[in-house]
Amino acid sequence: MHCIVGLGNPGREYGRTRHNIGFWVIDALAERHGINVQRRRFRSLFGKGRIADHDVLAIKPQIFMNNSGQPVDLVARFYRVDPWDLLIVYDDIALELGQLRVRRKGSPGGHKGMRNIIDCLGTDEIPRVRLGIGSPPPAQDARHYVLSPFKPSEQDIADELIFKAANAVEFILTEGLDAAMNRFNG
Repeated sequence: MHCIVGLGNPGREYGRTRHNIGFWVIDALAERHGINVQRRRFRSLFGKGRIADHDVLAIKPQIFMNNSGQPVDLVARFYRVDPWDLLIVYDDIALELGQLRVRRKGSPGGHKGMRNIIDCLGTDEIPRVRLGIGSPPPAQDARHYVLSPFKPSEQDIADELIFKAANAVEFILTEGLDAAMNRFNG
């Protein structure tokens, strides 16, 4: 079983913010593959389904982003999923808007939600898909930036990034992480 976890913040006030792009990828995958991500358990919304002949759990933690590790750990323990069978999808201000990076492991790179997941699971060997949302303008702090919506002029790029990220997740499941890194990190 593979767990695909999209990071975001719960609540309507955060629904369309840059920080929730991980949720949007889960929504895109759920729509493509008929996965109902409405079950409530493990402080998450989740659904079971199949993607590319693999059993998957699609998960959207319903706890603030910086505490994402607790729901991920609960799901992983309950379903006996090893960290390398997780795939965390999240925003990254270190990447330009529209860029995507697939990684097998690594540091959280300043992302507090990813740091909390690493701390809760006790390893940084967790596959991930980082989604570039761009960096904040000089006069704006990072917190306010990630909690703001995409500008109308950026929305097409964000939509294309969500589409590309869903494709990357499917490719990871069918072809593996190394092939995905070669294809999507170019």
